[in-house]
Amino acid sequence: MKPLQASSGDLNADRRVDFAEMLLASREPAQAAELLLGALELAPHWAAGWFRLGEMQEAAGFLDRAARAWTMALKLDPADRLGASLKLQLIGHAPAAAAPPSAFVETLFDHYADGFEEALVGKLGYRMPDVLDRVIRLARPGRFRLALDLGCGTGLMGEKLRPFVDRLEGCDISAGMLRKARANGIYDLLSKADLQHFSRPGAKADLVVAADVFIYVGALERIVGAVADTIADDGVFAFSVETTAGGDDFALLPSRRYAHSEAYVRRVLAVSGFSILSLESTTIRHDRGEPVGGLAVVAARRMAV
Repeated sequence: MKPLQASSGDLNADRRVDFAEMLLASREPAQAAELLLGALELAPHWAAGWFRLGEMQEAAGFLDRAARAWTMALKLDPADRLGASLKLQLIGHAPAAAAPPSAFVETLFDHYADGFEEALVGKLGYRMPDVLDRVIRLARPGRFRLALDLGCGTGLMGEKLRPFVDRLEGCDISAGMLRKARANGIYDLLSKADLQHFSRPGAKADLVVAADVFIYVGALERIVGAVADTIADDGVFAFSVETTAGGDDFALLPSRRYAHSEAYVRRVLAVSGFSILSLESTTIRHDRGEPVGGLAVVAARRMAV
């Protein structure tokens, strides 16, 4: 897979792109899109340029044109590292999918790895590690022998888990995030893994945590089933989800994150053999100054009979 080009590779085209961005910042998206389209005539194979054109066309209200631009971006980058397919779904030009492209999630977090903690905690008021730390301790006091931190990122959740676990393992799809987590020295073992295909042979964990992770998973049946296979009888599974206001099991939001209904979460857990120990509504973070509502869930794997 070729590297994703941040530049068109053509100096004249890049100059036009700069002017297009200035027009967009000045709230002239239609003019910005026209100028960017001219730049793409000079660099027609630039996937990121077509994706950005789609965003400008969307801002201008030209959804059919946006769809054509995102379709071109997807054709040029079939792995879909920019998430063009998600944009197409959101404007009704593609069927709803049960999961995001893995390459999109990996690219997103590789890009944000260096400034992730400052942006998430400092600017967005992210607090799920604190919330999950509290609800885990209340639901199941004491120490855990082996804990898995799914989608561990830079280690914000791991810092909370470390004081009451004997062994802590983390996994993440992003090499950039894992590099930051490794530098913090929190984990006994770190590995690169795509949760869409997660499985873990070997010793069963007695605690599995997924803090603010399922927003980039979509349908939860497979990952919850994989956790059930990974966790010991009576082991604890703690996680968070954003909640949807609609009646669907889960929904793709304009943020390109997934939200899940409480009824769906309860049903998926029950099917995989989990009993809920606690479930509480909470604020996960703020987005554009508004609180993002979600659930903090602690469940236990029912003992086999």
